Formats: sequence, C-alpha cells, structure tokens
Amino acid sequence: MIRITADSTCDLGEEVQKRNIGIMPLSVILGGNAYKDGVDVSPQDIFDYYDKTGQLPKTAAPSISEYEAFFAGYAEKGDTVIHFNISAKASSAHSYAVTAAKRFGKKVFVVDTKALSSGQGLLVMKAADMLEKGAGAAEIAECVNALRPKVNTSFIPDRLDYLYAGGRCSRMQMYGANLLRIHPLIEMDDGQLIPGKKYRGPMEKCVASYIKDLAERYPAYDRTRCFVTHSSADGELVEFAKKAVFETFGFDDVIETVAGSVVTGHCGRNTLGVLFIAE
Repeated sequence: MIRITADSTCDLGEEVQKRNIGIMPLSVILGGNAYKDGVDVSPQDIFDYYDKTGQLPKTAAPSISEYEAFFAGYAEKGDTVIHFNISAKASSAHSYAVTAAKRFGKKVFVVDTKALSSGQGLLVMKAADMLEKGAGAAEIAECVNALRPKVNTSFIPDRLDYLYAGGRCSRMQMYGANLLRIHPLIEMDDGQLIPGKKYRGPMEKCVASYIKDLAERYPAYDRTRCFVTHSSADGELVEFAKKAVFETFGFDDVIETVAGSVVTGHCGRNTLGVLFIAE
C-alpha cells in the first residue's frame, strides 16, 4: 500500500480524514512548553499568547528520530510512504525528514513542496488524486515535484503586527500599514515568502482586487480545486472571498480551510489566501 503523509502545516482540515492522509505535527512552543500543532494547541491559543505577552510563539520541526518513528509506523507494515514537507526554506523539517528517510531506502519518498499551508496541501491532494487512479509512488513523486513551480501560494494579512513580531517587517512599516489600511500581498517564490503588490482599504475591497489580479495573472489553471484558507478570519470576509472565487474562476471545488497553529503564528488573525495550481 502507498500512504500519503504530510507535515501538519498543510492545513487541509477535514480533507485529512477524507483522503486518509497521515499527519506529522510540528511543535509550537508557548511559555517554554511544547505543544503539537493540531493536537493539543489551537490558533486561539496563539492569539491569547500574543495578546498576553506581545510575543509570537516559537515553532520547531520534528526531530530526525521523530520522523524515523513516524515513517517506521508505515514501512514496518510494508507500506510505501510519500511525505510532503513545508518548504525547506521555511523550516528544517525537510532536511530532517530526508535524513530519516535514508533508513528506509525506496520505501519513503520525501517531497520539499516549496510551499506552506494549503499551497503544500494542493500537492498532497494531487498525490491523493493520482493514488486513487492507480499511480505508483515514484510516478506520484515525479509529478508533484514538477508541479511545485505552478502552485500559487499567496495571502493577504489584515494587519502586520505578527509579521513585525516575527521580524518580517519594520516597526515603521507595521505602523504605516495599519494606519493607512495597507494590506501587502505575501506570496511564495521558489520556496520563500516575498512581499508583492500593496492593497489599500477595507479587507473586503482588497480581497476583491486580489482575486481579480489572480485571475489576470493565471488565466489557465487546474480546475480540480481551489483552497480559500484563512487564519480564523471574519465569517463575512470568508463568504465574500468564496463567492468571488466562484464568480471569477471555474473550479470544480472551492474548499475552505483554517490555518493551523504554526501558520497562524506567522501571519495573525484575519489573514486570507486563495490557493490553486496554475497550468
């Protein structure tokens, strides 16, 4: 049997159970205590910690030995594993997983998705699609590696407080953006986050412009699915974004997912992204 697994940063929500995807949780460290992403810590815990301390929690990748134990749980039953890591430029998780996989030879394939959140999840879902159609492990790994540059991983934060606390923008940039209601596009480029276009005004207006820009930038795309992923964003904003995606694109499925604790800890509440695979 071939098993699809991923770091918890894939932010796939209910799709994990639906597609039988194994999850390896990263750690979130709050006040000296380590918790497992998606297991015993929630995004609300991140918000509460930041409000109380003014600091972001630290995150940690699973150790090599933890990856070895995780892979062994499948390999010892005779399964072949295809594991999807958060971008190697965002975490040491990939290098640790690669080292751990060497113990299992061709029984474990490790993919650096060069993405995070549901951008990573898009490749996981593509692998699950291929597996259902009977593809082999090597074929799946080769296909998803080729798709990595085509994955649109982007989002718009509501405020820059968390990006400032994480050292990703200056205090002046944070104050200016929050005062002038500037919402910069943040996107993945070859595995790392970079700033893009700056939107200005209420989040709903910015999200509408963002979705319009995506449609112009990616006129051809994989229609299978799109993720509208957010960090506990306002319900009205999420519904507005989903409706705009339906009206602008022609996806077969538009799936709402909520970012887990690791991703939330970097972007803050009310961040929203529209993620899909371009052609």
